[in-house]
Amino acid sequence: MSQKSTKRRAFLRNTAALTAATIVPYHFTASRAIAQSKNSRLQYALIGVGGNGTRTCPVPAKVVDVVALCDVDANHLRDGNQLLTDGKADTHDDYREVLQRKDIDVVQISTPDHWHAKILIEAMLAGKDAYCEKPLTLTIDEGKLVRKVQQKTGRVVQVGTQQRSSFDKFNKALAIIAAGRLGKLKRIVVGIDSGGWSPEVPVAEVPDGLDWNAWLGPGPDMPFRYLRNPKRDPGKGYTNGHTQFRWWYEHSGGKLTDWGAHHVDIAMLGIAAAGQSNAPVSVDGTAKHNTEFRDGVPVQTDRYNTAMQFDLHVAFAGSDVDMNIRHDVDNGILFEGELGRLFVNRGKLVGKPVEGLAANPLADDAIAQVYGGGPMIGNDREAHWVNFLHAIEHRILPRSDVHSHMKMLNVCHLAGICCRLGRKINWDQTTESVVGDELAASMMKRPYREGFEIEM
Repeated sequence: MSQKSTKRRAFLRNTAALTAATIVPYHFTASRAIAQSKNSRLQYALIGVGGNGTRTCPVPAKVVDVVALCDVDANHLRDGNQLLTDGKADTHDDYREVLQRKDIDVVQISTPDHWHAKILIEAMLAGKDAYCEKPLTLTIDEGKLVRKVQQKTGRVVQVGTQQRSSFDKFNKALAIIAAGRLGKLKRIVVGIDSGGWSPEVPVAEVPDGLDWNAWLGPGPDMPFRYLRNPKRDPGKGYTNGHTQFRWWYEHSGGKLTDWGAHHVDIAMLGIAAAGQSNAPVSVDGTAKHNTEFRDGVPVQTDRYNTAMQFDLHVAFAGSDVDMNIRHDVDNGILFEGELGRLFVNRGKLVGKPVEGLAANPLADDAIAQVYGGGPMIGNDREAHWVNFLHAIEHRILPRSDVHSHMKMLNVCHLAGICCRLGRKINWDQTTESVVGDELAASMMKRPYREGFEIEM
């Protein structure tokens, strides 16, 4: 057995105490795991240091060794290295250098959305387990390829939809539904807020330290744009780059794959918990954009172009439940059933079925059953990482595996196609294909820029 394999096995043995516990304060169990496995922890690299990278890395930093950071912005790389490791990690500006390193076991991918699938696929092929931020892909066809490679390589991939690991709100809501307290579900309202708006954003000089060509990567070639927003801090104005990339279809799916990747996810888990079909068959509705569209393509190229407002309805096979995705209601998910309704978001879980728990509590293991029997330590993002480590230890699918994530994310992608074309999109879940609409079907994939194709 190689030295690396020995270290890996030692780490997994030593983190058993961490992953086998039930509802114990995270800081205590993490500290114990670190003390027990000081020289045997997994070697971790963060690819995409800005934004979500630095926000989510401190959790794994408690239980893995952060040995490398990668970013195409030298400023992010410098600041992130100082913040996360006191400047001790190796730094790279090319993710391929990270994937080639034999000493790295786990990578976290926190790049803009258009880079996710390419880096993830190549990471799995390089033998790395991966934690990848949502949304997992930019297109439906990318999801098919990600799933194929995951099955081929057997790598453990956790998607960063940490709401799946919320025990006190989202999983409790799912447990209430699974216990039949709402009865048969009839309607679900998913509130994900409005998308971004901008005026005309002019072409501007690329900021010092940013490799714009590398940042664009597999996406289409386009000039860097920036306009100062007097309502925001300097450097955080209107742009097609950092922080605001998700308002451009070239890089993202807008609010539908941003908050939608969280709340549509819980909504579809709720349908399954009620014992009803969550296999989508169509998406229909209306949307408003910041620009005119022609055949699904924005006519103007100098402003945000993802959907700002939307009122969409998703239908499911063999079920009369209607899922309504809206911008103009409270952020969260409203479940309405024959016996009552509840509302859940990151701040609250309310409704008569929730109030009824005082007199008629759920079974002791109800939430654990919904969660899938994995370790229940901490909550939300912390628990999500512990679940990921547990899945690595046992070589099993984590809580947010790529297969169930893509079934949900395909709904978000179809919603985006519906918004761009302004018409109903029909879907065959068995073949995972758009039905009866050649143009819509062509939007299931996008070409990669030359030199940035996925390396298989």
